[in-house]
Amino acid sequence: MKRQLLKSLTEWKCKENHKPLILEGARQVGKTWLMKEFGRIQYKKTVYINFDRNEKMCKVFETELNTKRLLTAIGLEAGFKIEPENTLIIFDEIRECPRAITSLKYFNEDAPEYDIIAAGSLLGVAHHFGTGFPVGKVEFLRLYPLSFPEFLDAMGEGQYVELIEKRDFEMIKLFKTKFEELLKQYCYIGGMPEVVQKFVNNRDFNEVRKIQTSILMSYERDFSKHIPANTVEKTRMLWRSIPTQLAKENKKFVYNAVKNGGRAKEFETALTWLRDNGLIYQVYRIKKPYLPIGAYEDLNSFKLFILDVGLLGALVGLEARVILDECDIFTEFKGAIAEQYVLQQFKTIPNLPVYYWTNETSRAEVDFVIQTGSEVIPVEVKAATNLKAKSLKSYIDKYTPNNALRISLADYKRTDNLTDLPLYCVVAGQF
Repeated sequence: MKRQLLKSLTEWKCKENHKPLILEGARQVGKTWLMKEFGRIQYKKTVYINFDRNEKMCKVFETELNTKRLLTAIGLEAGFKIEPENTLIIFDEIRECPRAITSLKYFNEDAPEYDIIAAGSLLGVAHHFGTGFPVGKVEFLRLYPLSFPEFLDAMGEGQYVELIEKRDFEMIKLFKTKFEELLKQYCYIGGMPEVVQKFVNNRDFNEVRKIQTSILMSYERDFSKHIPANTVEKTRMLWRSIPTQLAKENKKFVYNAVKNGGRAKEFETALTWLRDNGLIYQVYRIKKPYLPIGAYEDLNSFKLFILDVGLLGALVGLEARVILDECDIFTEFKGAIAEQYVLQQFKTIPNLPVYYWTNETSRAEVDFVIQTGSEVIPVEVKAATNLKAKSLKSYIDKYTPNNALRISLADYKRTDNLTDLPLYCVVAGQF
């Protein structure tokens, strides 16, 4: 299975004076596999320490932060001498050993020649229970579920990725039926590695749903394991309300839809926990599409999406039959699947700020507004080939952007400042 982040890991390794790396991402997006695969490809030896399963090494870090002694203990655990030039040290589930997180500071200061990657699903400073976080002493990368191109590669359809990357829209149009078939499969299966691998092996949609349901159950078990008892039920309620809120015409998240009379303060901890653990994406509204775009965000208005389009379908019980029905998977739930899919692809593009826009009365809403370099681009997502977009027209008339993007199942077309881009070409990242 190819993961694009392998390239970023290689760039980190080759960079002079690189710091220990923290690989962020939700549970079960493939962090462990990626770290081990990187070690296999780029190093002669790899030391893998899982703090969730290795009580002995947890005790070593609890009593010792001297890097020389820590390296000795790591070498004894691995059964060979740690050689900085050809050994990768992996700290997995580092959240289970807060002192190991603190140790990254000292590895950076006292032993920078050693390559260390740490991963865990609870890496926010708030979850260290008072333990010092190595601010400024580590680097970060974020791993998401498989993007559509990564899914195509896993399915043995890499030739279609090449067409997307080359932006060969004439050839893409000729194979439109195949692209739509694969896209519908992706929107049902999603990008969770275990789910994708199982489907690649047996092509069974029923098995896909079983694994997705298991993943969702494991996330809810995490609520009880890691969240204060008085917040668990609120977290579950907020999490389960997201699909319903995405099915609204106005997708702004409303606390009252989680619970009658619900208020922001009541659900603040639950929202923060879900966001910090990568289970949800929070997309804020902007008041005006000017640079820098972040200066115009409205922190009181936002939309929530979950981490994976396949899991979204599993949460609402989307049936596999929609894969066989023409375009139905994109029109289900008022286009929520299509919008979730587009955001998920945007998230895999580095340094791409993503917001949305509404006018003062909230009667006109542009699904996303992105910033690429010094340009702000409005993005309208259409579930099928119906290209009527009153809100996008309202935005264009008001702000006259140099470029606007309309994403749908229609073919590629460029007219004045408006680009029509097929849903399956979003991942090209060239707007």
